[in-house]
Amino acid sequence: MEGVSVRKIKKICVFCGANSGKDVAFVNAAFHLGEVLGKRKIDLVYGGGKLGLMGCVSTAVAQHERQVLGIIPSAFTVNNLVGETCGKEIKVATMQERLVMMMELSDAFIALPGGFGTLEELFQMISWAQLSIHNKPIGVLNINGFFNGLLSFADHAVKQEFITPRARKILISATTADELVDKLQAFRFEPDPALSKLKWSPSSSQKEKLDLTLRL
Repeated sequence: MEGVSVRKIKKICVFCGANSGKDVAFVNAAFHLGEVLGKRKIDLVYGGGKLGLMGCVSTAVAQHERQVLGIIPSAFTVNNLVGETCGKEIKVATMQERLVMMMELSDAFIALPGGFGTLEELFQMISWAQLSIHNKPIGVLNINGFFNGLLSFADHAVKQEFITPRARKILISATTADELVDKLQAFRFEPDPALSKLKWSPSSSQKEKLDLTLRL
């Protein structure tokens, strides 16, 4: 669109369920999202394995010859609990290490339908953006109204003055994959003037992972 800068997105991290859900539309949408990423030459970062919607989106991206990276806690690999990752796999020790690595290696984030784990990952990325730990776009693919309740809650929290209108803009939503990727590319981060002054320092470890310790 003329006059609107487009963010360069090379890797998108997708959070979604390890189950397929009740509605076949969820599976179809996960496959279609993978196809859209592949056609747009965008690589995938995800939680690893091949179960549920996670397996659908990763398979579709791989079929379009784009890179797939699964970041998975070692505990999940015991007895092949989640199946074989479709692409390269990085094993980590903890769930928190997994999420930090996802943040570092991705240019944007998309949530498909899922359960508590998906919501935890989504809200962790939103809260880190609010704190200016990262400035990357975050969106939900609202298939058949799955996220209607969540979006209504966010709006309600704004009205009750627990979420600022500025922070509410962090969470993007769309009903189709193409529309959502377009919105992610057009996203302009608006940091909170106060929170953006917080100092977050890199870890001294050899891997230089992000240390989320706040220095006051």
